[in-house]
Amino acid sequence: MNKILKEKIMEAFASVLPITSIVLIASVFLVPMSTGTILTFLVGAALLIVGMGFFTLGADMAMMPMGEGIGIQLAKTSNVFVALLVSFIMGLVITIAEPDLQVLARQVPSINTDTLVLTVAAGVGFFLVVAVLRILFKIRLSIMLLIFYLITFGLVFFTPPKFIPVAFDSGGVTTGPITVPFILAMGIGVAAIRTDKNSQDDSFGLVSLCSVGPILAVLLLGIIFHPEGAEAEGHTVPVVATSRDVVEIFAFEFPHYAKDILKAMGAILVFFAVFQLISRRYKAHRLGRIFVGFLYTFIGLVVFLTGVNVGFIPVGQFLGAELAASSFKWVLVPLGMLFGYFIVKAEPAVVVLNKQVEEISSGAIPQSVMRRGLSVGMAAALGLSMARILLHIPLFWILVPGYIAALTLTFFVPRIFTGIAFDSGGVCTGPMTSTFLLPLAMGTAQGSGLSLMENAFGIVATIAMAPLVVIQFLGLIYRGKLRISEEEGQSEFKALSRDAGVIIEYEVVS
Repeated sequence: MNKILKEKIMEAFASVLPITSIVLIASVFLVPMSTGTILTFLVGAALLIVGMGFFTLGADMAMMPMGEGIGIQLAKTSNVFVALLVSFIMGLVITIAEPDLQVLARQVPSINTDTLVLTVAAGVGFFLVVAVLRILFKIRLSIMLLIFYLITFGLVFFTPPKFIPVAFDSGGVTTGPITVPFILAMGIGVAAIRTDKNSQDDSFGLVSLCSVGPILAVLLLGIIFHPEGAEAEGHTVPVVATSRDVVEIFAFEFPHYAKDILKAMGAILVFFAVFQLISRRYKAHRLGRIFVGFLYTFIGLVVFLTGVNVGFIPVGQFLGAELAASSFKWVLVPLGMLFGYFIVKAEPAVVVLNKQVEEISSGAIPQSVMRRGLSVGMAAALGLSMARILLHIPLFWILVPGYIAALTLTFFVPRIFTGIAFDSGGVCTGPMTSTFLLPLAMGTAQGSGLSLMENAFGIVATIAMAPLVVIQFLGLIYRGKLRISEEEGQSEFKALSRDAGVIIEYEVVS
């Protein structure tokens, strides 16, 4: 086996093991499950691990080099209109290919699936254009986020209440395993053209702006269509009697996901082929590596999605429904916090983000710090989400204060932390969120006898919001430590100067 691939699979195993262990323990002490259900879940977990290993290797070999190359090429072009048109088409294509969006769209019966997907994709495409313009014209990210979120919350008053949680969830699911490597690398590519001191800081923020686009687009869709009446449907645990039944269930689903991913990645491949023919950017050996990376990405996504959809979605909803209907339903709050703490490590796009952050910050923000910060944020968000459903608290009682805090912090932390924080919000809401945590919330709402549209949906939005606050608090701590070290360095320098008999006046520019 390829040594790097083996390392990726072992990393995925370490990430998924805690989630699998928690579910198995819960099946013994809290919610008894049949042997067939447990076996289906374990096979799903194994496929998830293998799929994640292939995907992360594929993203390193293909997705990130492609995104960075396209970003650099766009920034070099003298025709701004062409650059923006390519950005829009790129955002549109990769969003349609995003598996998380397909999962969410199929669970919203009040709007046609294709209509919802195209609306979200158009929102991402338009805001990718906005994000590229922001980098080129050196506009501060916090200002743009404040303006667009004010517009977003203003539109809420004109949107049907049942559709609001779906709109905010759509902003989270669009930034998944296909979209994130492209957009993050593209931001680095565009920013690399600039030579000013803030260019690295501005390389982050594309994901955050591309998360706002779908929310605005879906809110407008809700205002135009006024979807009412239809209720989301739950998932049922497959009935299996033997190990052969388990194999047959997965074997039956593999071709369906392979077909979906092939169509989605085919569109990206065509887009890249046209780009290469026009730009001639990549040499033959680099193209070969990219196409091998494409193959790894395809295999990884098919295996990953089959595992989580067949093995994880039904078990997540069953667990939530059974616990919510029991006398110890409040165990869902600490259980949700446990899931939140560990599940963020199993998100493929989080791995990509953490690596990019460490590289762009030259090690000043290591992957371990990012992982802990995101885990804490996810734990708080999941605990809060479970409490919201059980207490039937309106979603906006959580989102409004959270976003006020997040947007306020943008004016007090280093700019790079603002970009990383808002990018993290979108990245944390990947396939594991849409295929396990959303079903867990749906089961909790179902077991509590509540509307799934109003109560289960919204969990993705809450999860996407938590890292905005947590990562920016890390930024405050980082800024404080930097200031202390500068002051200590200044005192030491003055002392050395006095000892030498020379008084040097200097000023440290913050």
